[in-house]
Amino acid sequence: MKNNKVILFNPRSANSKHRIPNSILQVGASIEGKFGYVFVDGNLEKDPWIKIDNYLSTGEFKFFGATVMPGMQLRQAIQVTKKLKAKYPRTTIIWGGYFPSNQYKSVLNSGYVDFIINGPGDEAFHQLLNSIQRENDPSLVKNLIFKKNGEFVITPKADLIDQDKLPSLPHEKLDHFYPIKSYLGKTFLGTKTAAYHSSVGCPFTCSFCAVVPIYEARWKGKSAPLVYKDIKYLIDEFGANAVEFHDNNFFVSEKRAVEFSELIKREKINWWGEGRIDTINKYSDKSLAIMREAGCRMIFFGAETGNDTILKQMDKGGTQSGAQIKKFASRMKNFDIIPEYSFVLGLPADSPEKIKQQIDEDIYFIKQIKEINPFTEIIIYVYSPVPTEGSELYKKVTDSGFKFPETLEDWLDPQWENFDLRKNPLTPWLTPEIVNKILDFETVINAQYPTISDFKLTSFQKKTMRVLSSLRYKSGFYKLPYELKALQKFWLKYRRPEVEGFYTE
Repeated sequence: MKNNKVILFNPRSANSKHRIPNSILQVGASIEGKFGYVFVDGNLEKDPWIKIDNYLSTGEFKFFGATVMPGMQLRQAIQVTKKLKAKYPRTTIIWGGYFPSNQYKSVLNSGYVDFIINGPGDEAFHQLLNSIQRENDPSLVKNLIFKKNGEFVITPKADLIDQDKLPSLPHEKLDHFYPIKSYLGKTFLGTKTAAYHSSVGCPFTCSFCAVVPIYEARWKGKSAPLVYKDIKYLIDEFGANAVEFHDNNFFVSEKRAVEFSELIKREKINWWGEGRIDTINKYSDKSLAIMREAGCRMIFFGAETGNDTILKQMDKGGTQSGAQIKKFASRMKNFDIIPEYSFVLGLPADSPEKIKQQIDEDIYFIKQIKEINPFTEIIIYVYSPVPTEGSELYKKVTDSGFKFPETLEDWLDPQWENFDLRKNPLTPWLTPEIVNKILDFETVINAQYPTISDFKLTSFQKKTMRVLSSLRYKSGFYKLPYELKALQKFWLKYRRPEVEGFYTE
């Protein structure tokens, strides 16, 4: 038996909510019929190393591929990969995902990761395996980063593939390892919610976004009929009745969004996706009405800030403005589509006073949004830098003295894990006082307006939190809301959608 099989590993990314691991499914599809492979999902294994060790001990496996995102997933990826390389040093280890692409120096300097897939791996992964098998030069494979003679080699980016030409995802094979139904959780969207990607990349260049260095303002999406076909398959075969589209930007094309809506509305499911305010604001009223009729219940938007100067600094790459953000929140009420606005507070400024002023202005702006459309969901992040070199914002960050960890083990420090979740930024310009100012307001607004996505909260609990937080919210006294924090933690067991996604059972 050939000893060139592949282990595709999805490290643990959440304590409770487990989505279909589309990233390793995509890689599996690319090597179907070319290499034997198995799936290991850290979310559904008590100790994934036991299963990985058992596979490798057979001598049949030569390659190990892991998808790696910041935070919890990175922690398990490091622990497993380091142990694997020590015990099976001849195994070729390949990482993919935003983290290794953006932090390739610390990853490759670790000594236990051999290659990084820098972007889509639909062609790069199996081409790399072939190159290694034939002892060819891997620098001829696009979308790779690796070390050669102590130097980093970054190969050219490949053109994005026509997504309709990609093979179907091997859901049946995954179902053999882990029942697909175990990934279909109960959310506010439906009782069996599936996760799905219909596109790659994003056509914009926001200076704080980890996608930008990888896709360089490129986007490719599957056609609406193919998206519908895939969703229909999940409905018919596994009983899915709701979908979360985890595209970086699902709504790039109005034509595609409307065509998909026309097709999916007969299935009577609810769905959620991510988009841009200045893009969807150009949609016609008819298009938005069709989307809602087809089950579009909520859309996530990066509102970021109400300050036009800061929006420009963020290089959103479009026409988004503070006035537009407010007007759009009002417009969405007409179609009963919930806008989920995220805000990034704590960007670098010339002085601590200026930073506090910006935060105060954004808090005031957020409260205006809630007055305009109380159903608007508010997600708050503390700004944490990503290495979008060359941008005005990144220059401010580096000038302040901020530095990323130099070793991969440093990322295991709990404060860097929280950094990746945008909850502990470790940035020189954000003092504990300023960070607490942001987090205290977040506590108060979450009590005043509990998220609709946490369906376990009772009407009594919501009403109680509103009453207890009302004076703080109206007066603007957000400091030290210990009473609210205690209730959210111990009574409500409040789920933070900005970190954990929708509440799932």
